[in-house]
Amino acid sequence: MSLQSLNQPQLEAVLHTEGPLLLLAGAGSGKTKVITHRVAHLVGEKRVNPEQVLAVTFTNKAAREMQARVAALVGSNKAALIQVSTFHSLCSRILRADIENLGYKRNFSIYGASDQQRLIKTIMDQLSPEHGLKADSILWKISDAKNRLLSPEKFGPIMKGDVIGEMTQKVYPEYQKSLKSYNAVDFDDLIMLTVRLFNEHPDVLARYQERFRYIMVDEYQDTNAAQFSLMRALSGKWGNFCVVGDDDQSIYGWRGADPGNILDFERHFPGARTIKMEQNYRSTSNILNAANTVIKHNVKRKDKVLWTAGNSGEPLGVVRCIDAEDEARAVIDRIHYDIRSKQMAYRDHAILVRTNAQTMVFEQELRFADIPYVLIGGQQFFDRKEVKDAIAYLRFIVNPYDEVNLLRILNYPRRGIGRTSADLLIRTSIASKDPLWQVIRRARSITGISAKVADALDKFVRLIEEHKGWFRGGSGLARTARELLEAVGLEAELRRDRDPREKIERRIENVQEIVNAIATYEGREAKPSLTGFLEKVALLDRDEPGSDSKEKKLAKDAVVLMSLHSSKGLEFPHVFMPGFEEGFLPHKKSVSENVDVDEERRLCYVGITRAREKLTILHADARMKYGKAEPRELSRFLAEIPEEVRQEEARAGSHLAEGNENASLSDMLAKLMGEGAE
Repeated sequence: MSLQSLNQPQLEAVLHTEGPLLLLAGAGSGKTKVITHRVAHLVGEKRVNPEQVLAVTFTNKAAREMQARVAALVGSNKAALIQVSTFHSLCSRILRADIENLGYKRNFSIYGASDQQRLIKTIMDQLSPEHGLKADSILWKISDAKNRLLSPEKFGPIMKGDVIGEMTQKVYPEYQKSLKSYNAVDFDDLIMLTVRLFNEHPDVLARYQERFRYIMVDEYQDTNAAQFSLMRALSGKWGNFCVVGDDDQSIYGWRGADPGNILDFERHFPGARTIKMEQNYRSTSNILNAANTVIKHNVKRKDKVLWTAGNSGEPLGVVRCIDAEDEARAVIDRIHYDIRSKQMAYRDHAILVRTNAQTMVFEQELRFADIPYVLIGGQQFFDRKEVKDAIAYLRFIVNPYDEVNLLRILNYPRRGIGRTSADLLIRTSIASKDPLWQVIRRARSITGISAKVADALDKFVRLIEEHKGWFRGGSGLARTARELLEAVGLEAELRRDRDPREKIERRIENVQEIVNAIATYEGREAKPSLTGFLEKVALLDRDEPGSDSKEKKLAKDAVVLMSLHSSKGLEFPHVFMPGFEEGFLPHKKSVSENVDVDEERRLCYVGITRAREKLTILHADARMKYGKAEPRELSRFLAEIPEEVRQEEARAGSHLAEGNENASLSDMLAKLMGEGAE
């Protein structure tokens, strides 16, 4: 493996293999290249056993890309032995082997958001039928607690008047008890339970410490308290712990990420070496100068300055618009210009918004202009109702203690088992302390269950038991799944809906696609199992619709419309950042709730550094709110961009109106800075 393509800091990072290492990798500085070369150097040059190398990242996409690059450097045989995974898949693998130490069975289910919400709602209704609260609010509180490793016993105290917190304090312990009784865990449990496993069973921790002698974590600035504790424990014996990240791109505080993990790395791991990667291979110097001067206003950060050996490029365009529609048309005019004059493609353009509400007007105007576009986000494939209904059957066959999915399929498709009968079965299960499935199997002996319902339940039990045997018999996962779904009658049930035929056919195709997905999985795995497939489904990135649709969308020749948060890790020749106003960027919550705006500034920095050749910033004088035009104020971040790297651009196809709209951008920024805006 040649190291000649690496610059000096990259080379130092690859060769420094022993002890803790903090690699501060600025935007576009080639961090993935460094990680993969470092892994290859360990395995190829230092003759480290590939099974003793662990590389952890946040998304399946990043893990797949890393694995592929390592394979290209060391060969597929060695690469296959290296553990490259996400936090959740790593912990899932550990728990599948050792969770019995915590009183769970190895065939546990992993509950996604909809399963969690159904369970939480049931618990809330039992605790307080008139609560009037949303399950997702309680779920968010529980998730935040788990990210901070707070068990139900440690959760609280609750501030007086915090209704959601008070309900969470009641629900959280019951939620955990229910999960365990169903032999199920949620995503946050995967990490929290692994940390607990290591704390309570040092022998298990010692085994994994011995195995993973060299550990690397990508995007370390996005780790939360639970992930930090996990990695600190795993790296405790050998200390060969390399983290790669950029505190300036820490933008997920709202979901528990703690930038302090990277800012205090040297304190957490004494003797750590720090290497800065500041050479950018993506953007022009004008774009980098804008990013550097904006982010330096944050005080709590590791000092670094991005630079490039390339040219200065075009100045940043700043466009003042009348309103949201005018803003969207200004973007469209510039896309048309790039395509006509610069021979650029539609996919070379990205519109990055701070809030999802901003996308509507762009979708409307892009359609009107007949410009193809893709919206990154939206409903995920495995979150669609018909898909979840089908998957529920598979999950229950694997785990008969999974009562959330059992109740989902008990009368779907409709088989005459009404709510009254279901309630009776549940009450019998609670009274007898028997699992619900055992109660259903002897339903005919329960007083109050009619002969008709008992017949339906008997037929349901036979259907489940028969196909459970087929799955165990090794007759083919995809074929058995297809036969199960046909026997269940999902397609016939979908055809009974009164929706338009196109929608119904699309839903039927989605159910059929599950069988295709199982067949694909079966063809790729050496030892395929239904449990293995369901684990793959559960661990799919929640920000990636399906497994590959995000990549497929980005491959199309279409303008990309997405949030600033979703844009992290991507790059485009021409980036548009509309809504450069107070209330959007920084977001109104950061200002109105007197929250530190550092993370909003980091989000701005991320958006700026997505641009390779051209960045266009847009802002409006007014926007509609509740049917009335509301004046807007320039973002403080615009005042932080040096005048020499930006240029005011007129709205395409029109002239600014008379009066106050003729005020120059420089005058407006000077006024903003004079008022003490940071």
